[in-house]
Amino acid sequence: MANNLFPYAPAPESRAIVDLAPSYGLFIDGEFADAADGTVFKTVSPATEEVLAEVARAGEADVDRAVRAARRAFPGWAALPGAERGKYLFRIARILQERARELAVLETLDNGKPIRETRDVDLPLVAAHFFYYAGWADKLGYAGFGPAPRPLGVAGQVIPWNFPLLMLAWKIAPALATGNTVVLKPAETTPLSALFFADVCRQAGLPRGVVNILPGYGDAGAALVAHEGVDKVAFTGSTEVGRAIARSVAGTGKKVTLELGGKAANIVFDDAPIDQAVEGIVNGIFFNQGHVCCAGSRLLVQESVQDELLESLKRRMGQLRVGDPLDKNTDIGAINSAEQLARITALAEAGEAEGARRWSPACELPSAGYWFAPTLFTGVTQAHRVAREEIFGPVLSVLTFRTPAEAVEKANNTPYGLSAGIWTEKGSRILSMANKLRAGVVWANTFNKFDPTSPFGGYKESGYGREGGRHGLEAYLDV
Repeated sequence: MANNLFPYAPAPESRAIVDLAPSYGLFIDGEFADAADGTVFKTVSPATEEVLAEVARAGEADVDRAVRAARRAFPGWAALPGAERGKYLFRIARILQERARELAVLETLDNGKPIRETRDVDLPLVAAHFFYYAGWADKLGYAGFGPAPRPLGVAGQVIPWNFPLLMLAWKIAPALATGNTVVLKPAETTPLSALFFADVCRQAGLPRGVVNILPGYGDAGAALVAHEGVDKVAFTGSTEVGRAIARSVAGTGKKVTLELGGKAANIVFDDAPIDQAVEGIVNGIFFNQGHVCCAGSRLLVQESVQDELLESLKRRMGQLRVGDPLDKNTDIGAINSAEQLARITALAEAGEAEGARRWSPACELPSAGYWFAPTLFTGVTQAHRVAREEIFGPVLSVLTFRTPAEAVEKANNTPYGLSAGIWTEKGSRILSMANKLRAGVVWANTFNKFDPTSPFGGYKESGYGREGGRHGLEAYLDV
């Protein structure tokens, strides 16, 4: 797609490093096993639609088996001194680093995101989360939750398909550091990296039953959330499913954290450095094909610089390379599934039907797989669906504002409240705006920066609770 003077030659990463088995079982009590009813499903590569492997599909009986295994393992794991639990986490972190290239290629195959992102963002952050929480394991008495905080018990965790291994790390690392045991259900379209993580746990000598992995569909997630043997529920995914989980656990005494959808505003003031802001806008919405809950999917630009910024943004979008996710030059990979592609397409068509102006750079998309060109909507009002609903794809809606007060009003005019971005040279304006924006994370002159030491979470329909940092420990402690 990029019209470069010097075109990039193909630079594919080899698949040979990943040894894929034809089939995978559920990981329960330290062993891989078939589903109780023998059901399986296929996981495909979204870039080519080829079947990667057949995976056992967990049902209610399997959930019960896994929760019982986690319950049996809990007393021994919780009784270990924190320093001993920390050793296992350090070991897992080091093995993840050793196997980083293999896991990055696997994640790209199963998810569709570019190898540059899995290699340079996902895997380093995954290892960093385990290193960070390994350090907390013997210091829980100093975390601010009392002198001897106790674990909750069994954590039931359900994760999405957009960052399969990273979301696993966000969930499992703090749970293990605080002395809980885990039953985790990965998304049905991306089960492979979680199953490879099960192998990492065995490699690290983790006691049986401490981590259990159940690939499956929504019914398995619902059974896990509702299981009476689960003390803590952690979910990352859609607001719709989050609401169902909140209803399911109401009145049960289970502790819950929900990290749900978002419709973040990326706000560019007239004094912002335009080229730097454009890079931040591109990173904010086209990183991971826009499959990011905190994506900067609404661009709020001050009217006086709108034309200059859009011209620069369109020029930059024309340089983005869409294609083979295993090519190291690729900027935008495949959409994760046919279902998600249909949703993105429907919302983009709704944007056009409602009168917004659609623009995409000239772009040749591969014939096989699920693809969507990076897209820009101008002439958007706050009433348009593309400005209100989470698209979860590479689609940016552009709105304008004249004053900081109007920017705040428009940014907060959403049912969500997960993240926001501010672009300006004035430090006082950054602090003033950040205090007024109803968002869990506010980035200043950057976007999509993550760190295990920093808490992440939202307000309103973006959920509640925090993951990451010292704050992330609280959700797994009986405090």
